[in-house]
Amino acid sequence: MKFDVAIPCFFGGEDFCEAIRKTKALGFDAVETYGWKELDFEKIKAVCEETGVKIVSLCTTCFDLTKAECRQEWLDGLEESCIAAKKLGADKLITQSGPDTGRPREIQHANIVGTLKAAVPILEKHGVTIMLEPLNTLVDHKDTYLYSSAEAFDIVREVGSEYVKVIFDIYHQQVTEGNIIANLTANIDLVAHIHAAGTPGRHELQYGECDYKNIFAAVDKTGYTGCCGLEYGPTCPPEESLASFREIYM
Repeated sequence: MKFDVAIPCFFGGEDFCEAIRKTKALGFDAVETYGWKELDFEKIKAVCEETGVKIVSLCTTCFDLTKAECRQEWLDGLEESCIAAKKLGADKLITQSGPDTGRPREIQHANIVGTLKAAVPILEKHGVTIMLEPLNTLVDHKDTYLYSSAEAFDIVREVGSEYVKVIFDIYHQQVTEGNIIANLTANIDLVAHIHAAGTPGRHELQYGECDYKNIFAAVDKTGYTGCCGLEYGPTCPPEESLASFREIYM
């Protein structure tokens, strides 16, 4: 398993190109980000070539998968996001389910599946994987629809495309359901990316209740070769926090 740095969490207020250089200097060869519309693609591509740092993933422009009436808007945003991803050398995009609309869950579930099925031709054309992220509804995202990793995996199975996977955020799933190693490793074939943060608080991994050394070892045993993104708010200077991560976990 490889590790990447979520730039907005550590260097969000800094020039993106300089953040890439800092990340490389700290010993990481991959980064991810969220919004991309304000990025200078040509400058970033040049810095990635200079440093050897890969941009792993971006986010789609909107997350309203639960609403059938928003399907075309989401698909249009997906097309735009795929083009942006490829310009930056990324081949993955993150999406969320969007809000719980209050309609029966089976209807919202079907809307998500229907939109993701409609997305497959776009994803195949660009060679980009979309990653559906369940979030926690207890602390951070109380109005979101998708909180269960089991339902996320069910959705991906229903869509049935190698270009539609789950992003398993260990922080969110520890808040929501626990049982991290079993839930993650049993469905690793459906996971395209992992996020990590300490629970509670969403800070450094070593300050939380999860034993990340055991989690990472269990994931490695499955043969997973994707990335785990560090997505937490550091409690000390970012450089010090990331150096501590490397010392403990790499």
